[in-house]
Amino acid sequence: MKKSKRTKRMERHHRRAKKTSKLNLVSLMDIFTILVFFLLVNSSDVEVLQNDKTIKLPESVAEKKPEDTLVVVVSKEDILVGGRKVASLKTIMDVDAEISGLKKELDYLASRNPYADEEAEKAGRDINIMADKDTPYKLLKKVMATCAKAEFRNISLAVSQVASDDSSAVDASVEG
Repeated sequence: MKKSKRTKRMERHHRRAKKTSKLNLVSLMDIFTILVFFLLVNSSDVEVLQNDKTIKLPESVAEKKPEDTLVVVVSKEDILVGGRKVASLKTIMDVDAEISGLKKELDYLASRNPYADEEAEKAGRDINIMADKDTPYKLLKKVMATCAKAEFRNISLAVSQVASDDSSAVDASVEG
């Protein structure tokens, strides 16, 4: 049986339609390259300090970004150094002396990283204290005194940065 022109045309059309389309890898690689560069450029503006959901930091208009140093976290129940529990607040609130668990841990960490020169020894080691905004001053004073006795004298307090309303605002970073 002879096929009509219409039937032949439809068969040709269906043969062309059955061909699978190829994935254009060049344009896909271009998109991924752009994504990688975007992520590399924007990854440098991340928060340096670890985030603890149990701690609400005090707010400040400080412009200075925190340096990557040892972090002491004072939560509502415990004191943590580098993520490790070193003291419980229930046991240290009544004691007027230094916090022995914190001092012991800081001395251990200091012994693992000796000073480079005499100038660095005079300045002391750097440390960040991350405490809840409702932490009593008496407790913060004990923590800072213990850090100073363990030769961590360059103390910084972690705060959350808020936008400053006044363009002539003073730098409110807290360092000791």
